[in-house]
Amino acid sequence: MSKIAIVTDSTAYIPEEIREKNNITMVPLNVIFGEEVYREEWDITGEDFYYKMKNTDKLPTTSQPSIGLFEETFRELAADHDEIIVVTLSSGISGTYQTAVAAGSMFDGLPVHVFDTEISCMVQGFYALEAAKLAGENASSADILKRLEALRSRTKAYFMADDLSHLHRGGRLNGAQLFIGSMLKVKPVLHFENKKIVPYEKVRTEKKALAKIKALLHEEARHGLPLHIAVIHANRQEKAEQLAEEIRLEYPESTVYISHFGPVIGTHIGEGSLGIGWMDMSVS
Repeated sequence: MSKIAIVTDSTAYIPEEIREKNNITMVPLNVIFGEEVYREEWDITGEDFYYKMKNTDKLPTTSQPSIGLFEETFRELAADHDEIIVVTLSSGISGTYQTAVAAGSMFDGLPVHVFDTEISCMVQGFYALEAAKLAGENASSADILKRLEALRSRTKAYFMADDLSHLHRGGRLNGAQLFIGSMLKVKPVLHFENKKIVPYEKVRTEKKALAKIKALLHEEARHGLPLHIAVIHANRQEKAEQLAEEIRLEYPESTVYISHFGPVIGTHIGEGSLGIGWMDMSVS
């Protein structure tokens, strides 16, 4: 019987205690302030990151894990596993998937399978948690990957950027869009499409943006299906808790998590952002 290790990257933002409980190994991406490189979730917390963001003039940059870090992780896991499944953030916004594939192809210790979630944050984490659950039930790697692929069509995430300047500096808005959007106080609703983050709809206020995202959730949750739902925030814990409680009351059959936009994703979306993502667990 094959023993399968589950690996994901730090942008899944699965809390450490949940990773340990589910035997999930995390490989960190990096956030860079000037000459200082911080490994996400290891060297810098979300709280520390947003504090540094407020006190720096230059937007930090981000980088994917090195191929060497993946190889080192694979070597450690090879000691007591027969296969490895790596669950990464979308290949459309990071080279992490491609690096994991390259590391796996060069590693001859055991088979390495890399799954592109085409999404990020805690919704990416749902894939890793499902893979870990199935691995714990002694499912084969083929069956785990088939299940993850099936879940993809019923997995979505929408989020509202609070500060358009981050999207502009990150190359997702041009100068004119930034000027007009700021003047009109636009709160764009964004989502993943074809592996990339793109605008879904432009909304004038945060209240309307969140109402739109909740309406999209309702289209899925109104059928009474068991969903995994994540309320995701960028340094807005109180608002996230309020949203999560509203969702729990409306959809008691679903499991609701509160998560965050950590340093790497927070660099691009900015403080104050909010999102809701979900996965339909009834898919077979």
